[in-house]
Amino acid sequence: CLDVLAQHDATLALGGGFDADALLEEVRTTHAYADLDRETWQAVLRFLEVGGEALAQYPDYHRLRRDETGRHVLNDRRIALRHRLSIGTIASDGALAVKTLRGRTLGHVEERFVGQLTPGDHFHFAGRALQLVRVEQMVAYVKPSPRHDGRVPRWQGGQLPLSNAIGAGVAAVLADPQLAAERQALAPLRAAQAGRSRLPAPGRWLVEYAGSREGEHLFVYPFAGRQLHDGLAALWAWRLAQRRPGSYSFACSDYGLLLSADQLSELGHDDWAALLRTDTLQQDLAACLNLAELARRQFREVARVAGLLLPSLPGRAPRSLRALQASSALIFDVLSQHDPDHLLLGQAEREVREQQLREPELRQLLQSLADQPRDEVRLQAFSPLAFPLWAESQRGQLSTEDWSTRVRRAAEKLERGLAR
Repeated sequence: CLDVLAQHDATLALGGGFDADALLEEVRTTHAYADLDRETWQAVLRFLEVGGEALAQYPDYHRLRRDETGRHVLNDRRIALRHRLSIGTIASDGALAVKTLRGRTLGHVEERFVGQLTPGDHFHFAGRALQLVRVEQMVAYVKPSPRHDGRVPRWQGGQLPLSNAIGAGVAAVLADPQLAAERQALAPLRAAQAGRSRLPAPGRWLVEYAGSREGEHLFVYPFAGRQLHDGLAALWAWRLAQRRPGSYSFACSDYGLLLSADQLSELGHDDWAALLRTDTLQQDLAACLNLAELARRQFREVARVAGLLLPSLPGRAPRSLRALQASSALIFDVLSQHDPDHLLLGQAEREVREQQLREPELRQLLQSLADQPRDEVRLQAFSPLAFPLWAESQRGQLSTEDWSTRVRRAAEKLERGLAR
């Protein structure tokens, strides 16, 4: 949170100034900055004084100076006004317009989703199979895709997070033969799952293989929450593609994930070892989820809080998100080229890894799965746990029927099979 620290320091400098050593001791009394070292502290002060090595020639970024007593102060009235307008900034994810190359707008999608794609990736949107061509500021340009696999956008605000602890609790409930009275409604589901496959068991994880008209499917149930499953599925799809070249698509839920391909035979010991390895996690995530573009867009939030982006002035039209992205992208490119060790660049990448990709938790999940035994089952038909994941993967597919009609018909077929 070095951007917040920089804003706090500038606010104190505006209110009469501060002694650097005394403020460092005060800041260290907080939980967030308890381990703040002097080198990083000096880098924050240097940033406030000259903006960093690449921005040192621009007076707009010279915010702090020392007075005759050695205290850091902020006396420039114009810079002070800008800072007051930036205090308390709350940044939010933007929405990108999705347009065809001819300029037709198909709709809007969350910036975080597009940031994970690279040009050439396929996804489903507005009932169409699309291929990403390029991203310019706040517009994603696309063209029709001949492929029907690919990801489906989902607004982050509509996701219900499931922590590891809750996920483990759900798995324990499914495995508990002595259901409490209020859980008796789960008895038919448990019986159907046990009849077609196995019940998830505490301390073990369940893997299911199945085939359909769409290809071969691999279902895995870590019970770790949708966001972690989303990162895990993207990582595994990329790692599988390195070992078995082909096109892979995936879908996720709060309790499991699905990988699909035209040909996906059962995985062997070496395959699982490659999927679960943690020593190359950082590099593999950067390769499969376009870390550079995610960091570029996260930098907008960091730069805005830290005061690098000029706020809208009273009486003037507010700056659009598109203009802010253009300004932050320019600063990001300048710093990346001329000052790659700038503290805000490091923070943007770190926030992407920890908050969006949740790398520490993903590493822990991989290690946990590697340490636990797994139950692998070949399904003759989708199990009750597998069916919702398959239905989710069909959400963006083109058809003469809508998604709910197709899923309802498939669910009725599943229920008839369970009743036999």
